[in-house]
Amino acid sequence: MDHNIVFITLAAALVLFVWGKWRYDVVAIMALLVLVIWGIVPADEAFTGFAHPAVITVAAVLLISRALEVSGLVEYLGRVMNKAGKSQLVQIGALSLITAVASAFMNNVGALAILMPVAIHVARKNGYSPSKVLMPVAFASLLGGMITLIGTPPNIIIATFRADYSGEAFGMFDFSPVGLGLTVAGILFITFIGWRLLPERKGQSSGSDLFEIDNYITEVRVITDSKIKGSTYGDLYDITENEVQLLGLVRQKKRIHMPPHDEPLRTNDILILEADTETLKEFVDTTGVKLVGNRKFRRDARGSEDIVTREVVVMPDSPVIGRTAANLSMRSRYGINLLAAARRDKKIRRRLGHVRFTKGDVLLLQGRSINIDDVISSLRWLPLVQRDLGIGKPRQIILALGIFMAAIAMVLFGLLPVQISFAAAAVALVLTRVLSIRDLYQHIDWPVIVLLGALIPVGVAFETTGGADLVTGQILYLAGEWPVWLVIGLVMLVTMLLSGLINNAATVVLMAPIGLTIAESLGISADPLLMTIAVGASSAFLTPIGHQSNTLVMGPGGYKFGDYAIIGIPVSIIIILVATPLILLVWPA
Repeated sequence: MDHNIVFITLAAALVLFVWGKWRYDVVAIMALLVLVIWGIVPADEAFTGFAHPAVITVAAVLLISRALEVSGLVEYLGRVMNKAGKSQLVQIGALSLITAVASAFMNNVGALAILMPVAIHVARKNGYSPSKVLMPVAFASLLGGMITLIGTPPNIIIATFRADYSGEAFGMFDFSPVGLGLTVAGILFITFIGWRLLPERKGQSSGSDLFEIDNYITEVRVITDSKIKGSTYGDLYDITENEVQLLGLVRQKKRIHMPPHDEPLRTNDILILEADTETLKEFVDTTGVKLVGNRKFRRDARGSEDIVTREVVVMPDSPVIGRTAANLSMRSRYGINLLAAARRDKKIRRRLGHVRFTKGDVLLLQGRSINIDDVISSLRWLPLVQRDLGIGKPRQIILALGIFMAAIAMVLFGLLPVQISFAAAAVALVLTRVLSIRDLYQHIDWPVIVLLGALIPVGVAFETTGGADLVTGQILYLAGEWPVWLVIGLVMLVTMLLSGLINNAATVVLMAPIGLTIAESLGISADPLLMTIAVGASSAFLTPIGHQSNTLVMGPGGYKFGDYAIIGIPVSIIIILVATPLILLVWPA
């Protein structure tokens, strides 16, 4: 039967989502193609999901979020931290509150990206571990996203399901009564109790202290009898096979950061290398170079003052994800040396050139001060130092705010549907040059767009083939004669657990048909079930893989996988206990 094929396809997709070997957008396309080839989804309707209002709205919201970021408006909020006092509790509370407010009106990953370097700076300045503040700030970005329609993709998607079901979508601030209550409760717990439960982690935010990079950087001299004398700098890459990182050379007291590949090595050239003890010994024996002892020629050489290091986190929309330093030609193309990398709570030492980057990786880079920051920006890496907080140009702030408020007003007064209003706002931001054409294409999270476009027809097939009815029957069988509030709590718990494993947008697409079917079976309004699923999908507090905000802080905070459950479990319990009565109060069954 068709529903069995849908179940098998969805089960396989869930396994692949959790496994993480392939990106979730690729998995979603594969699931869609299986159902099309099997004839369950008509071929002429396979890609109609990409024209769905939820997909257009999510893309437009991402662009508006970028406009608020580049205008300087949200960065201006970071200045409040300079007046937050010396109390760690007050600092964590203020950072969490600012992040939540920003996340209500812009992409929560974007809000976190702006405030994460501020949080690290505040922690360092006041002598406590960034691990005490980064997870609270990440959780605050999830909480704040629940407040408005545009705060998080699950709200946008659930609103379109309601429109398809009842003819009217949820409005901009229909989520606010429940979302505000949950945000206040969550931030109060995080501020007064949650951060105290977190372990002190060293984190990948202490730069050279964490990577202890000076212990691995060595200088060797090319002597008369060296086997590599006369060889080119490029030949060294073949010899080292990326086991030894070549960081430049010193010649006649002048530092050459990135020598040409055809540059011949001369007697008395000083090679700057990064390697562990065993690998270095093998290199010295193979090449016949001489260790120069404890002298640091690179520090005294002319031009060394122009060589700087930067700590960065790989953002979810970075073009380097899935690629390596070697196939990116980081040295020759960008003039950047990759000194070290860390993933989750582990440092990566060997064969750095062949490590495939993934979101949340922490990288230690070396390059020339004149261009390294431009490279970091173009590759969508997030610097882990506090950037200069400027308020931007007043004209840009006024334009960005004005266009954003106008778009919201159009939706509130029913003049335009949300997808049209926000798409028009995105175009207006480009025409007024608040956003560049480059931003228009680079700052849409295309994997999420593809995920949604592919899964929407899959979700429709899940409903029309009777799959949602079967799952609903099992839930109602387990619930028995439970009252509505207990069913609401159960649905929320299931949605939370699912959202901790897969993308929250995918969670909503799968759970919304089940919620609608449960409502019909119980003979109650669909609104409380839809609102329950929206809240549950946004409550990905249990794991670092459930939401991109959690993934981003894992490296800089030095968190282990299990650390998220330490405050994630109590926050999730608070959400269920507060949300269930609030939902039924605001949206009666």
